[in-house]
Amino acid sequence: MFGKRGNDGPSRPAGGAITAPPPPQQQPVSIQPPPLAPVPVLQEPAREAQPARPAVTAPQPRRRTARSEDYYATKSQVFSALIDTIDLSQLAKLDSESAREEIRDIVNDIITIKNYAMSISEQEELLEDICNDVLGYGPLEPLLARDDIADIMVNGAGQTFIEVNGKIEESEIRFRDNGQLLSICQRIVSQVGRRVDESSPICDARLPDGSRVNVIAPPLAIDGAALTIRKFKKDKLTLDQLVKFGAITPEGATLLQIIGRVRCNVVISGGTGSGKTTLLNCLTRYIDLTERIITCEDSAELQLQQPHVVRLETRPPNIEGEGEITMRDLVKNCLRMRPERIIVGEVRGPEVFDLLQAMNTGHDGSMGTIHSNSPRECLNRIESMIAMGGFTLPAKTVREIVSGSVDVIVQAARLRDGSRRITHITEVVGMEGDVIITQDLMRYEIEGEDANGKIIGRHKSTGIGKPYFWDRARYFGEDKRLAEALDQMEAQSK
Repeated sequence: MFGKRGNDGPSRPAGGAITAPPPPQQQPVSIQPPPLAPVPVLQEPAREAQPARPAVTAPQPRRRTARSEDYYATKSQVFSALIDTIDLSQLAKLDSESAREEIRDIVNDIITIKNYAMSISEQEELLEDICNDVLGYGPLEPLLARDDIADIMVNGAGQTFIEVNGKIEESEIRFRDNGQLLSICQRIVSQVGRRVDESSPICDARLPDGSRVNVIAPPLAIDGAALTIRKFKKDKLTLDQLVKFGAITPEGATLLQIIGRVRCNVVISGGTGSGKTTLLNCLTRYIDLTERIITCEDSAELQLQQPHVVRLETRPPNIEGEGEITMRDLVKNCLRMRPERIIVGEVRGPEVFDLLQAMNTGHDGSMGTIHSNSPRECLNRIESMIAMGGFTLPAKTVREIVSGSVDVIVQAARLRDGSRRITHITEVVGMEGDVIITQDLMRYEIEGEDANGKIIGRHKSTGIGKPYFWDRARYFGEDKRLAEALDQMEAQSK
């Protein structure tokens, strides 16, 4: 069904150190000391002259590249033979598992016909790579399968970095060439109806699980396409898990639960990689199941568990420069969709004015995230973004709108040891003259670091026993739980 597998299949000659004259019975001769990257048995004399063994740290990337050249040459020939043999239209009709089995069968036949001398481990790795190339995202698949990776950063075909436990390290993953990398980037963005090429070299997209993707392609990226993936965990984090990680205390988590439950208007503030979207996902878990929620995002990342959710996503302009749908267009349209809560994934422009208007006109419990480094800076950023929209309003009027709309600012931070903490839970109280008045309910104070460089600190209550949203909590029947949480926070701070 999928093409011939006999000797009349593709038989272009394989040259250099890739083909092995002996028959496949000599497979046990192959010797591979480290299981890092597979390589054919025969090597050119020039390669053996490279002093790759003694060095352990610095020369490692160079040694990996030299071995990978042979591997990718072999893989390229097998892949070309596979494409000549297989019927892709029939393959597309199969489910993923059946398609993988079919590809593995054909690749095994090709390896046998071509007389490649490969060990079993080499052959298995080659099979897996080719299956990923045909059905998935190629070399990215092993990284996407790992749940401990937060970010994947591909800097051209030969260099890939990952973030694990808050630290960036180089991965051994590499691509065959920049063409393969760009092809995989195009495959990713095309799934959400977007494109990346020379005429449109910058693109934001997402993976099916919501992981955020950014691609910048040549000619803007000089050394090959730069691909960045902010990866989401398969098991979504909850406030209870954040407590286990030390990001917040149990009493602070209870306070956040109440804030999400009683329809406070919340802005989550923080720097890049501080966990704003994760925290927003956590807070939305406490929204009542009967509420109608509308989310607006550049790339759909939020994964709400409520049954009544409408997800909206912006759209870039087409090749003629037309058809763009901005975040502001989405937020303005939300007001016509009878929302009870509006969730904006990331506020970064004039749409903040429309969101504030929604918060102030009956859509209590709306939420959004903003890039800033402190609650006070967050308020200044909101003012600046309103000015960016061309609104010619007096500064005092803008601040009155902000103070009348935002109830709580939750500040997240990524510390220098890679850990993430919720550093402030801050109320917006009102105005005093021309100044917006805020009060902290909880702060995170750094006390030092241990011998391993880990930050030592603790969350402390500021001693406020009756927050400004007390009446709202009493309306929802959460006043007793709120009082207990505040009392426990104060007791823990002594």
